[in-house]
Amino acid sequence: MILVYLNLSIFILLNNMILVDFKKGMDLKQWRVVNDVVMGGRSVGQFATNSFGYGVFQGNVSLENNGGFSSVRHRFEKKHVETYQKVKIRLKGDGKQYQFRVKTNHRDRHSYIYWFKTSGEWEEIEIPFSQMVPGFRGRRLNMPNYDGQQLEEIAFLISNKVPETFKLTIDNIILE
Repeated sequence: MILVYLNLSIFILLNNMILVDFKKGMDLKQWRVVNDVVMGGRSVGQFATNSFGYGVFQGNVSLENNGGFSSVRHRFEKKHVETYQKVKIRLKGDGKQYQFRVKTNHRDRHSYIYWFKTSGEWEEIEIPFSQMVPGFRGRRLNMPNYDGQQLEEIAFLISNKVPETFKLTIDNIILE
């Protein structure tokens, strides 16, 4: 019976798609921080790897000059993901709420968004594709939820309408 379980575990791992694994030498040049300064705000976000090899998105959200967000984006060649159902992210947050966002085409203005609150401990966030809602500049759009067909960009964003420091440590992002 144990052998069957091990074979099933291997089968499950082989059928996953690893989007991001910082411990395997991810090139940070593929990640771009976008803060509210693009609209006159004063928020500051940074993205780097720490001494343990994890990706760390941290900074300060300011509401000055109508600001209020910081994000980090990772764009890649189009991936066909129709055989997957959800995103699993292993991360450690700071107890704050974040958004995970995807784009089917990096030229799209809208993203598909899922809000999650972190616990302050290492945890695994599971995001069903079907629960990712379309949005643009803080407004929900009258469109269907993410269909899980293709993917060209992923992002994390913090925008809680309060001035705050933040820190999100990311281990990996996997499609299941």
